[in-house]
Amino acid sequence: MRTIQVQLFGAFSELVPGRVLQVEVEGDRVEDLRRAMQVQLMQGWPSFRCGLLAYSAFADEQRVLRDSEPLPGDGRVAVLPPVSGG
Repeated sequence: MRTIQVQLFGAFSELVPGRVLQVEVEGDRVEDLRRAMQVQLMQGWPSFRCGLLAYSAFADEQRVLRDSEPLPGDGRVAVLPPVSGG
């Protein structure tokens, strides 16, 4: 188990002060983080639209990460919800 620091953007940024969520992850892939974060969101913020996470991307400091890729060695990622404009 390792702790990943998730920088929050968009709708996620309103969840915690400082816009960083600590997530305990079993496994070393982005998909493991997505699963752990889903559980944490449902437990801590039941009124939050947790389905948004399924459509959001994770990124390290350089690029967007696919679910099958390993988590960054420094344990820091950002979650990027989809955006829309008018």
